[in-house]
Amino acid sequence: MASHPTRIPDAVSLPELTVRGMILGALITVVFTASNVYLGLKVGLTFSSSIPAAVISMAVLRALRGGNILENNMVQTQASAAGTLSSIIFVLPGLLMIGHWQGFPFGLTLAICASGGILGVLFTIPLRRAMVVDSDLPYPEGVAAAEILRVGSEGDEGTPSAGKKAATGNESSGVREIAFGGVVSALFAFATAGLKVLGESITAWIPAGAAVFRLTTGFSLALIGAGYLIGIVSGLAILLGVVLTWGIAVPVLTSITPNPDGVAMAAFANGLWQHKVRFIGAGVIGVAAVWTLITLAKPMVDGVKTSFAALGKSRGARGAGAPARTEQDLSPYWVIGLTLLCVAVWVVTFGVFLAEAPLSFGAIATLVICSVVFAVVFGFLVAAACGYMAGLVGSSASPISGIGIVAVVLVSLLILSVSQASGLLDTGAGSKLAIALALFTTAAVIAIATISNDNLQDLKTGWLVGATPWRQQVALLVGCVVGAAVIPPVLNLLYNAYGFTDALPRPGMDPSQALSAPQAILMTAIAKGIFTHQLDWSMLGIGAVLGLTLIAIDAVLAKRGGVARVPVIAVGIGIYLPPTIGSVLVIGALLGWIAQRVLKARAKAKGEDYGPYAEAAERRGVLLASGLIVGESLVGVAMAMVVGFTGSDAPLALVGSSFAPTSEWLALIVFVGICVVIVRRVLATAR
Repeated sequence: MASHPTRIPDAVSLPELTVRGMILGALITVVFTASNVYLGLKVGLTFSSSIPAAVISMAVLRALRGGNILENNMVQTQASAAGTLSSIIFVLPGLLMIGHWQGFPFGLTLAICASGGILGVLFTIPLRRAMVVDSDLPYPEGVAAAEILRVGSEGDEGTPSAGKKAATGNESSGVREIAFGGVVSALFAFATAGLKVLGESITAWIPAGAAVFRLTTGFSLALIGAGYLIGIVSGLAILLGVVLTWGIAVPVLTSITPNPDGVAMAAFANGLWQHKVRFIGAGVIGVAAVWTLITLAKPMVDGVKTSFAALGKSRGARGAGAPARTEQDLSPYWVIGLTLLCVAVWVVTFGVFLAEAPLSFGAIATLVICSVVFAVVFGFLVAAACGYMAGLVGSSASPISGIGIVAVVLVSLLILSVSQASGLLDTGAGSKLAIALALFTTAAVIAIATISNDNLQDLKTGWLVGATPWRQQVALLVGCVVGAAVIPPVLNLLYNAYGFTDALPRPGMDPSQALSAPQAILMTAIAKGIFTHQLDWSMLGIGAVLGLTLIAIDAVLAKRGGVARVPVIAVGIGIYLPPTIGSVLVIGALLGWIAQRVLKARAKAKGEDYGPYAEAAERRGVLLASGLIVGESLVGVAMAMVVGFTGSDAPLALVGSSFAPTSEWLALIVFVGICVVIVRRVLATAR
């Protein structure tokens, strides 16, 4: 591999894992973990925090003086745990939805998250050379983060470019973009969720005989940012899901399903979507997840073989001479020791989780062993697949929720077979406990999978800039622990303030304000359906057939070449998510596409190559989008604190419910204006 001008050579030793860097990384981790937990519960998506964390780190460390590219890399490595470990919220809220938990116990939640995250790091360490150094996988986010670090570190002391005249100012301008997006998004969110002077969505119900159609959009700048980041291909796939749902499925069902209770048109249509059509989306997502794992079967097997081979080589190589600095991973003895420690923590954690089960000690021990062994073995197998997926399509685009669906089905069938002999399923309380155990075990798998997905991406960034691998691995371990400590209180805060769909903490709360937690609802519905034999197989079957059809269409498009594709999981998400969420994601993706088209036209008119011409504008767009997500998410967390403190659902509202129609139109006007400003600000970078 050719050396990049700003790749630190092996012979050069710079401060990397510093105390100030770890403190800064922990602070950024707290902020982005809270943001990702809120966004994940609201929309079912999380965002990659590596690039915004790198930009913030460069600005802060430059102000403190003495920073370098490797120290900045360590900060973004630690903070990246925020965007990945937060995916645990795809499962854990299900324990409240079935009534097993009334909140999120700090100790159990911390143990399942931290141990799973640490195992995710450890399981992918032996894969680093094969999948990062010797592989031609693109690692899009890892490469992008490395480029951000290189540009922002020009002129830093100790780097190969230190002789250049300092700094380009890219890192300060990057922080300004994040701050601009964050402030705009925070003010807009405060006006909607806090003051209530702006509406949160606008909807038109259109009857056509007995059929009911719905046109709607939400007003969320965080979702605009998320849509901007996922891109036009995924955005159009989500739009297809929305159209299939509210343009075909719901109208057909409302026209053929009697409404004996005479409920309002909107409530009737929403009920059919929630209890029937959403399972079509679940079927699509499930089939897409299984297909993804099938296509990755060979790389996954190869990755597992490489993992064992690398571990053996590492043991044999000890004493044969110290490897180069950029080849030094954590010692195999540390890897094995920490793995055994995490497994022991899980044994205790699952034991405490089942402590009140009306079973003998032997039956509880059997369930604990089965759950822990499943989580560790399946997690180890999935770690290789997740590392490969991260290298292929990036961490943000990897179907982690799909892996969760496969895991919850397998572990539910395992626990169902084991529990029949113990008599656990003979009572309603026992069945509920079995469902809870299946969800808790799936959460452990998700924790491994998400960090495995992120770790190799970070190691790719480190390899490109010349970082020391074992120091990066320590930074990520620290990030896992910090993120795991933040997740339980944030979850409790958001639950008590807003509630989740199907799980409201207090009577009289407005269900429309509840956080949707879409993946948690899906995982819970699947687990409950398997144990109670009441899964709506007809709708799941329709979704499976639709998913297979879409997979075939996508395969044909892939053979033809070009950018036209149908990401099947994105279509399923469009069916499954509330339309007020899906529609805004589509708008965000369209804004990014519009900006790209204008930039291409300008580059062509000036006779310049698109890549170099649009590079600064595209980077600004990514940072703006990240700021939009962070700003609204932090206001959502802050408002949750206010709601929890006052006990009122709308403690800061300046207007009453009679103002709602006006607030919706005001919000539409302001929302459109902000979208225009965002696109113009991105385009202003390239003239």
